Amino acid sequence: METLKLDISKTGVAVSAAMQAKAQAANALLESGKGAGSDFLGWVHLPSSISENEIDAIRKEAAKLRSKADVVVCIGIGGSYLGAKAVLEAMSDSFKFLHKKRTEPVVVFAGQNISEDYTHELLEAVKEYSIAAIVISKSGTTTEPAIAFRLIKAEIEKRYGKQEAAERIVAITDKARGALKTLADNEGYPTFVIPDDVGGRFSVLTPVGLLPLAVAGVDIAALVRGAQEMEKATAEGVAFKENPAAVYAAVRNILYDGGKKIEILGSYEPKLQYINEWWKQLYGESEGKEGKGLFPASVDFTADLHSMGQYIQQGERTLLETVVRFAADPDQLTVPHDDVNGDGLNFLEGKTMDFINRQAMDGTLLAHVEGGVPNLIVSAGERNARTLGELIYFFEFSCGLSGYLLGVNPFDQPGVEAYKKNMFALLGKPGYEEEAEKLRRKL
Repeated sequence: METLKLDISKTGVAVSAAMQAKAQAANALLESGKGAGSDFLGWVHLPSSISENEIDAIRKEAAKLRSKADVVVCIGIGGSYLGAKAVLEAMSDSFKFLHKKRTEPVVVFAGQNISEDYTHELLEAVKEYSIAAIVISKSGTTTEPAIAFRLIKAEIEKRYGKQEAAERIVAITDKARGALKTLADNEGYPTFVIPDDVGGRFSVLTPVGLLPLAVAGVDIAALVRGAQEMEKATAEGVAFKENPAAVYAAVRNILYDGGKKIEILGSYEPKLQYINEWWKQLYGESEGKEGKGLFPASVDFTADLHSMGQYIQQGERTLLETVVRFAADPDQLTVPHDDVNGDGLNFLEGKTMDFINRQAMDGTLLAHVEGGVPNLIVSAGERNARTLGELIYFFEFSCGLSGYLLGVNPFDQPGVEAYKKNMFALLGKPGYEEEAEKLRRKL
């Protein structure tokens, strides 16, 4: 079975014995749960702890929602939506909205913004379809999803009544407390638990990600199996060179110490756009503190070669690049012959688009490396649920290791409270009156 591989040969980095030892020590801290942020290390052994009964319970609830709704609205923000969105986009037909016959409900997302246009357009669009909702919030009071849920809940209750609404709304929340848990208990919503020791950006393999994906028809058991395989590949006792997450964490920290300040995650498949977005939250929120951390950015090649390529090639030499590659898809298109050959492309006649794309990958790789941008290559095998599970856990585990090597707690995010405090004050939330006056004087 093909598994994820990491190639660092185009980075110019040799990992010293001292750095290998540091990475192994960080690995041991993660595995033992004795490092910084130990209250939020439940994700480390999460894949191997997921039972068949848990998978079956999620599948059962997903089947109920699938039977009732054409459209399931998944409400959440940050880690409560990005992971599911990432896997779903990677696994989905890019043009499913054009297919008249659908075998799966459409999963759409809300509560990840406060855009009136977005939410109004969503509510208008779903008028033609039967609907259900998954609401994801540990507290139930996070502003963006709470607003969206008020609106979606009202629409469901208006259509079906409160009793049937309880069959069409599933809450994923705290096991014992919080506004959403209280509401779910009072209204009789089925619930799944967000584990106390798993932070949002590490929650893809909890019901937070698994339920929406199961509703959309993704093989969640295969997703979990892939993560389990990578959990074994990164376990304490695995030799440094055999542990791709440890190597990745070590190399990116060496490059950071050498003056690289921005990491670009690139791919040559548009379906991976939201993998990039999930990755940016994972690393940005985990490492960006205490004045430290690589800035995570992303590009979608080859499109962005025509917009960002110039900067990557010749801008400030503060960049490193990580590229995710998947194996060729079975459905292949070949370039046909053209008698006129006005575009000059007959030299590509008979070649597959995948072959052409891979030459673009290799050509770009060599140009960027020669231009002073070190490249790490993540080869993830065939794009399916299992390999995506591997990729998710690989990035999660390497993120934890990298944060420890950087010397920060990768599992807190104190900085996000600053904007929340200001927003609450300006919105007139009770208890923030004094702060509101101070802020308005500054505007």
